[in-house]
Amino acid sequence: MGASIAKKEQVRVMFNNIAGKYDFLNHFLSAGIDKVWRKKLVKMVAGSNPKQVLDVATGTADLAIELSSRCNAPITGVDIAQGMLDIGAKKLIRKGLNHQIRLQLADSESLPFNDRSFDAAMVAFGVRNFEDLDKGLSEMQRVLKPSGMIAVLEFSRPQAFPVKQLYNFYFKNILPGMGRLVSKDKGAYTYLPESVSAFPDGKDFLQHLQNCGFSNVAQQRLTFGIATIYTGYKTL
Repeated sequence: MGASIAKKEQVRVMFNNIAGKYDFLNHFLSAGIDKVWRKKLVKMVAGSNPKQVLDVATGTADLAIELSSRCNAPITGVDIAQGMLDIGAKKLIRKGLNHQIRLQLADSESLPFNDRSFDAAMVAFGVRNFEDLDKGLSEMQRVLKPSGMIAVLEFSRPQAFPVKQLYNFYFKNILPGMGRLVSKDKGAYTYLPESVSAFPDGKDFLQHLQNCGFSNVAQQRLTFGIATIYTGYKTL
């Protein structure tokens, strides 16, 4: 229990610390390809014609903003790091989107919404930060309407040579140093490869989705398996 609380606090403090540099680092360290991945996720969510959308671990609201360009549905973004939400709120005002997107401080594992409130729930690079993965997924399942869609974008571990070797070298040796240099947070970009390593990707994650009440689960590997989009639907 103590370790769990420590992880949640670690995540909260870490993301508050790097909030000001988060967007720059995301795009810089992924050579901008994270934007392409988000567009793919958003296309899937928009294709389900949702009337109400939940963006979990919204961070600085990049995913919510991307979705707003493809559908008119109200979007609620939640995160545990107020620093990230503050940056996101400024973006929404600047882009004139604060009428469509609402940001709220909330714990993904204890969502402050009624059952069956949303048609779709989406997460980009957030589920590996849950202290209890199944609890977070179950909460999303709870607040979804019957047949509602979940869409998750997350880092995964490439298996093919030489991508696997290059990826591991970059993640363990290059990324932490560059992240530290820009963000001044010693732990943030050491945590990233560690959290990706510990995350149950591929079929293992699909099993977690099924265990939490989702059906028709599927995965789409992106960029040689560096990231994956997972989808599923709330069982009636």
